[in-house]
Amino acid sequence: MFRYFESLVDPYTAYQETDQPPQKLALFLRQYARPFRKIFIWTALTSVIIAGIEIWLLYYMGALVDTLGEAEPATFWSDHGWELALLALFLLTLRPLVQAVQVALLNNTILPNFGAVVRWRSHRQVLRQSVGWFENDFAGRIANRVMQTPGAAGEAVFQVFDAITFAIAYLIGAAILLNNADPRLLIPMMLWLVPYLVLLRWVILKIAPASKAASDARSAVTGRVVDSYTNIHAVKMFAHHDREIAYAKEAIETVRQTLMREMRLYSIMDIALILLNGILVLGVVGWAIWLWSADAATVGIVAAAAAMTLRLNGMSGWIMWAVSNFYQNLGVVSEGMETIAQPITLVDQKAAKTLEVTKGQIDIKALSHHYGKQTGGLDQIDLTIEAGQKVGLVGTSGAGKSTLIKLMLRFYDAERGVIQIDGQDIAGVTQDSLRSAIGMVQQDSALLHRSVRDNILYGNPDASEDQMIAAAKQAEAHDFILGLEDNEGRPGYDAKVGERGVKLSGGQRQRISLARVILKDAPILILDEATSALDSEVEAAIQTTLRSMMDGKTVIAIAHRLSTIAQMDRIIVMEQGRIIEDGTHDSLLAANGQYARFWARQSGGFLGHDKAPS
Repeated sequence: MFRYFESLVDPYTAYQETDQPPQKLALFLRQYARPFRKIFIWTALTSVIIAGIEIWLLYYMGALVDTLGEAEPATFWSDHGWELALLALFLLTLRPLVQAVQVALLNNTILPNFGAVVRWRSHRQVLRQSVGWFENDFAGRIANRVMQTPGAAGEAVFQVFDAITFAIAYLIGAAILLNNADPRLLIPMMLWLVPYLVLLRWVILKIAPASKAASDARSAVTGRVVDSYTNIHAVKMFAHHDREIAYAKEAIETVRQTLMREMRLYSIMDIALILLNGILVLGVVGWAIWLWSADAATVGIVAAAAAMTLRLNGMSGWIMWAVSNFYQNLGVVSEGMETIAQPITLVDQKAAKTLEVTKGQIDIKALSHHYGKQTGGLDQIDLTIEAGQKVGLVGTSGAGKSTLIKLMLRFYDAERGVIQIDGQDIAGVTQDSLRSAIGMVQQDSALLHRSVRDNILYGNPDASEDQMIAAAKQAEAHDFILGLEDNEGRPGYDAKVGERGVKLSGGQRQRISLARVILKDAPILILDEATSALDSEVEAAIQTTLRSMMDGKTVIAIAHRLSTIAQMDRIIVMEQGRIIEDGTHDSLLAANGQYARFWARQSGGFLGHDKAPS
């Protein structure tokens, strides 16, 4: 039975992705609710039926009291036995069946699947954001919002059908019951209902923003804590344990203060509710007894009114908490929207085509990019790299080398100018096809917290085991991989490397990164300090690998160790976002310009330290 209800909605069903998510809360939730429309209707219907059954039972019990008062004990069962038997059958079959259906729809269909839909689609949406978008936020805060928003959205939907729909139906049914018994009984109920609704409105207006503030504060704590954990080596190396504790404490204290403000609202709500419920019980029951004493109501009416009032007394707190919890969860969703509902600004054009690399020629024309500022980045770059040409890129920190690479990979859209590959503007091709055509080994060779095999196969998931091992051997990684074993006893290629590859040395991470790019075998190759983490002996072995990797490819290599690029076809020197020199190693030395000064000042194979390397 459970599997039937669990499979009523497929959380991974196809849907239309959007670059401009809804910015209003109702529309935001509505897009996730589309697969559940029929389920919501059925769940609401069962809630109304259950509320109607409860009201009818109270009415029937009141009528039964009157019947007992008038009937003769000797003939009661013969006169009313069949009626009570039908009631017993109803209570043991139909009533539990309706409630079981509602419970299954809520617990087995809506809760797990609605959260999965929001989590799945939110994660997909966030992954579509640009590299620059991620660089402007804490990874921990982004992850926290993606993870807590689905749970809050699911709880909000749950409260709608478990409490709010039921409560509305129950209040309407209670008013009908009292009106049928004696319209005057509606007076004390209305005198209670009006201030109750005023209190409810006050709670709604206060709880949602307070909850959003608390949720935002919790996300900030997560961001700071994850930042400390991710950079634990720096924390320990600089002995800043106390500084990190204080940094986290500041955010934790903000959470405490926001939570205290939120809890004050709940305390006020509870105290006011206790007073209102006292008025409700005294008003309805006292009025019913007065009507009975005036011979205007039967004992059964008094009993039904008293039972219904006591039920409302118990329910009123539950309804208030359910509604406040509903808006509390909406506050969490609203906070999550600040991340999840941000527009996708770096997108493929509608008519974007797949990049077709026939030769690998790169043409850069009047390229400028300043990250929205007046200075920095690139300024009017013109450059042509012939197919199969090997180019070294040199410059001090801030010269624009990294910006040029990021624009070539289209991590950012250029503010002005064009980059073409084999005559195709990269702004007009799909991002996936562009990046599939470029292999890159970075200076920061961070790995996924997965197995060595998974990390190498990331370059080409369809590669065979033999191809993967061959790539590892070519990167001088196979031998050390065979000696690996993680803390759960997984050996060799099955060993997990830790977050960002922390369990491996810098040289080991770099060689696995090289193996990954070798396996990718892209026609354009970018090397960003590809051997910076290697010792001299391993670097000498890797140089042979790099030369074989570069065969037949267009190559751009960034290096501070100039000896690693001296044999390149061309060397381009950048300064303050411009190309100031372009030529072979020998011609640039002969020109006695910036490159010659770099070469002369070089100590241990690195650029001079008057400026930090980029």
